[in-house]
Amino acid sequence: MSTAKEQTGAPLTAYEGACASHSKDGGRAVRDVLDRIGGKWALLIINTLKLRTLRYGELAQHIPGISQRMLTLTLRQLERDGLVSRTVYGEVPPRVEYALTETGETLIEPAIALATWAIENYPTIEAARERYDDGSA
Repeated sequence: MSTAKEQTGAPLTAYEGACASHSKDGGRAVRDVLDRIGGKWALLIINTLKLRTLRYGELAQHIPGISQRMLTLTLRQLERDGLVSRTVYGEVPPRVEYALTETGETLIEPAIALATWAIENYPTIEAARERYDDGSA
């Protein structure tokens, strides 16, 4: 599937070129993955699991403010996407552990780069939002 720009011969932006060169789906893969990992909790869970395997309760303690429901839902989504593995041990009481998969581990470096960018640029972004909200943008 080609984009309108590709069909007209107009030059692509760097982002459009990256999407087009890495996938033939018009950027669907990029949007889909960013939608998953760009949620409020996914990168926090991934970052928390980068050092070691954790049980559910330990994971919850390391992520302040996350509800039990959101932790469960996000872990299920990350497991479905192959970023987190869930191991259930047949013990009494049952023990369940979560760990990053090899694919999940490859997300650490780009996630840290994105977090660093966000921290470094947040003051500028906040100032731009204020100017916009004040009508002076």
